[in-house]
Amino acid sequence: MLQHGLMNRTKYYGSDIFQKPNFKKTAKFVQHGDVSVRKHSISVALTALRISHMLPFHTNDKAIVRGALLHDYFLYDWHKNKIRPSRFYKFYELHGFTHPGTALKNAKKDFRLTPREQDIIKKHMWPLTVIPPMCREAWIVTAADKYCSLMETLHLHGKKTKK
Repeated sequence: MLQHGLMNRTKYYGSDIFQKPNFKKTAKFVQHGDVSVRKHSISVALTALRISHMLPFHTNDKAIVRGALLHDYFLYDWHKNKIRPSRFYKFYELHGFTHPGTALKNAKKDFRLTPREQDIIKKHMWPLTVIPPMCREAWIVTAADKYCSLMETLHLHGKKTKK
């Protein structure tokens, strides 16, 4: 029942995002393992909402959903054109360091974002982004993203865990 309510909330707050052609394109880009960027972003939104509802303080569900859906809105296949490590490459040019800025730039072109939503998108890769998240919602999405990324990379997403 909880999952159904969270998905309804995600669809409600993200309705304009889901309708955007650029967001629909994210279904074609692989994020981790066999999971698309679109599916990953939805998983992060649902996981972040689940986390926020367990906490003893108020959070902004709308900002969580919108920030989570757009946190990886970089709109390219990051597996192509990888920088090959050599003694001369710049580690800070790697996707993990650069995509939050690209995602924020793209999201600002397509949507009107609140400062809180911008913070979520820009800081979700902390500590790689160096400057930490400045609001509760950004910390929650950052944690949810790391959890979902690990589950997807280890191919554990969608599996029921034993209690």
